[in-house]
Amino acid sequence: MNKKIFVLAAALFCVAMAGLFAQASSSENAEEQAIEQADNSKAFKYIAACLAVGFSCIAGGMAVGKIGAAAMGAMSENSELSGKALPFVGLAEGICLWGFLVALLIIILG
Repeated sequence: MNKKIFVLAAALFCVAMAGLFAQASSSENAEEQAIEQADNSKAFKYIAACLAVGFSCIAGGMAVGKIGAAAMGAMSENSELSGKALPFVGLAEGICLWGFLVALLIIILG
């Protein structure tokens, strides 16, 4: 199932890139070409931010699912382990936060 997610993400990325490169630059004026290039750079910036958030949230969800299941299994056997197991779930959720911060930096500084 994990391979299906990555194949789907790669296919969507290829479709997005094909759409960006399929635009014909038929303008003759230098100003119009500069405006089109600026629009393309904005598009790449937003696509990069989207990929940063998307992949980090997918990875964070997979990590929380595996760590949460293991933590619940450990807590069912020994309830004293709850204080030791829950911080690991929080660390896995931090992956999503880092992806959001990277996307924010791409948008602001790009």
